[in-house]
Amino acid sequence: MDTVEKKIFGLVAAFKTTPAVYHAAEKVRDAGFKKWDVFTPFPVHGLDHAMGVKRSTLPRMTLCGGLLGFMTGCLMTWYMNAYDYPLIVGGKPFWSPIFPFPVHYELTILFAAFGTFFGMFIYNGLPRHHHPIFDHPRFASAMDDTFLVLIEAEDPHFDAEKTHSFLSGLGGQDITLIEQ
Repeated sequence: MDTVEKKIFGLVAAFKTTPAVYHAAEKVRDAGFKKWDVFTPFPVHGLDHAMGVKRSTLPRMTLCGGLLGFMTGCLMTWYMNAYDYPLIVGGKPFWSPIFPFPVHYELTILFAAFGTFFGMFIYNGLPRHHHPIFDHPRFASAMDDTFLVLIEAEDPHFDAEKTHSFLSGLGGQDITLIEQ
């Protein structure tokens, strides 16, 4: 029978209260860890600041998509009305930004939505069908009444023994090694 050697993914510690996980997140951030995450059963106000998470760049992707959509709408209507099939109706100009405004508006919305959708895929590393934390026996309770802090083994500061003692010093319980 073949035995497959499993690679260490990280260490996970459970916390019982919101203030405990909040302060633990601050201390993990201050310790210099970069590849770590917190799993909570509900949104915790200020946790992103405690973790040192910067503002998302996703709105920029949405803006770029919207601008591209607007320019596409302008170029498309100009090409159709002023170049490809110029038609003078009632002495009006071949092209004006007023008449095809619904086209510009709809393409702006459509391309902004595409920018947001594909930006989410890029920034979130999707599609990721399975995460090693899902195999943790207490992960289901993190969706109910437990808070989890995961420090990944890829982090430059990760050392299994030192990280274990660090998490236990923060008040973490049931500290478990997660394998891939």
